[in-house]
Amino acid sequence: MLSLLQARQDKTSSVMSNATELIHSIPVDPLTGAISVPIYQTSTFVQEAPGVNKGYDYARSGNPTRAAVEQLLAKLEKGSTGLAFASGLAAIDAVVKLLKTGDEIVAVDDIYGGAFRLFTQVYEQFGIKVTFTDTSRPENVFEAITPKTKLIWLETPTNPTLKISDIAAIAAIAKANGCLLCVDNTFASPALQQPITLGADIVIHSATKYLGGHSDLIAGIVVAADKQIGDRLKFLQNACGAVLGPFDSWLLIRGIETLHLRIRQHCASAQTIAEYLQQHPAVDQVFYPGLPVHPGHETARKQSKGFGGIVSFTLKEDTEEAAIAFVTATRLFKLAESLGGIKSLVSHPANMTHKSIPAEKRKAAGVSDSLIRLSIGLEEAEDLLLDLEQAFSTTTATFKQTFIANTVTV
Repeated sequence: MLSLLQARQDKTSSVMSNATELIHSIPVDPLTGAISVPIYQTSTFVQEAPGVNKGYDYARSGNPTRAAVEQLLAKLEKGSTGLAFASGLAAIDAVVKLLKTGDEIVAVDDIYGGAFRLFTQVYEQFGIKVTFTDTSRPENVFEAITPKTKLIWLETPTNPTLKISDIAAIAAIAKANGCLLCVDNTFASPALQQPITLGADIVIHSATKYLGGHSDLIAGIVVAADKQIGDRLKFLQNACGAVLGPFDSWLLIRGIETLHLRIRQHCASAQTIAEYLQQHPAVDQVFYPGLPVHPGHETARKQSKGFGGIVSFTLKEDTEEAAIAFVTATRLFKLAESLGGIKSLVSHPANMTHKSIPAEKRKAAGVSDSLIRLSIGLEEAEDLLLDLEQAFSTTTATFKQTFIANTVTV
């Protein structure tokens, strides 16, 4: 017994599990001993003399609550600098501002619709060209790079077809060509994947999703591996002003406290649901990296500790009408934008998250009209399976009635 206890003490003194390290990385308030990080709901800070302060002068430039979550995310992602923004898109915007007119971006083709809109409808008019390619094949990235390429943009897994890109392989390509590599780690979260340890220069999150975890805040995170890049991003954060407020910073810390537990359950239920969908006669394709048939399964196993809580699938009735009938028939799965919360959500990307992408580009990236995305929440998996089954039954009945009605009309 004593030897076992000693072994545990030795382990604790040398390396803690990620979940334990996370919990004890959240600071106790040094002034009062409060175990919850205080909400410093203030716009300004009293100075002892002009330019002499206690580390803070104006809340846009810095706030103790925001600083706590920024430091926490930097530690979780193994980076030098963490920065919290008012939204995921504000975080993306800050990273793109590292570039200048004439620079080029190579980006994943199956990209979040908001990022596509920002790249093509905002930054292209300022002379920043974007080339979209299937980054699940590293050779495509290599071939898309030109002497003007300064940034490679990955999502892995992608939204919504869950393609997997080899972060380490693409990091090597980026470094050989003098490019920065930015990885959107929203779907995996640092509980499953830490891109900086695989060679990425920058990691971004829509913290609205798994980091917050409760569908009660909008936030974005940027973590830089290198302090020099981090300092430049910190300047841009202050200069442009899209900072995260203190109350939302506190909500984000509260959400992150349970990240590892939540992700564990999301992954377990998603695996169960993906396997169910794979066998369903109404389903054509299932997109989930945890399935051995997924083309990125082995890469995901290599670079991640789990396969995530998002499952997408297409229907054999490959029409927009069939997909809409399904997503409006679920009961536990709520039809809504966003993902990563404790309640399960269902969406139709072609009409929701990816509507801003032209149909031909969207379909070329694999986002068909019948594709449905599920965000698996923390309900019991058996209850979610029953909800999906009743939705399939309702949808099938609806189409049968429509077919009979059309036949009678004819």
